[in-house]
Amino acid sequence: MLIEVRVKPNARASLLTQSDDGRWVAQLKAAPIDGKANAELVALVAERFGCRRSAVSIASGASGRIKRIRIDVDPA
Repeated sequence: MLIEVRVKPNARASLLTQSDDGRWVAQLKAAPIDGKANAELVALVAERFGCRRSAVSIASGASGRIKRIRIDVDPA
């Protein structure tokens, strides 16, 4: 599965929400320094979709605010 997420770093709380048009927005506490925000985003997505962190990866946009996130879902 592939989702597109707009990231807002330096937020008061970490949240991952889906808007009415189907877009995802992630508010992250971490600053975009040394990959901390990306690591927090991966953990937040894994928690939201109920999978392991190793199943979540950033497919594109690692240094931008709009990221494409790949979630490997087990076909069980």
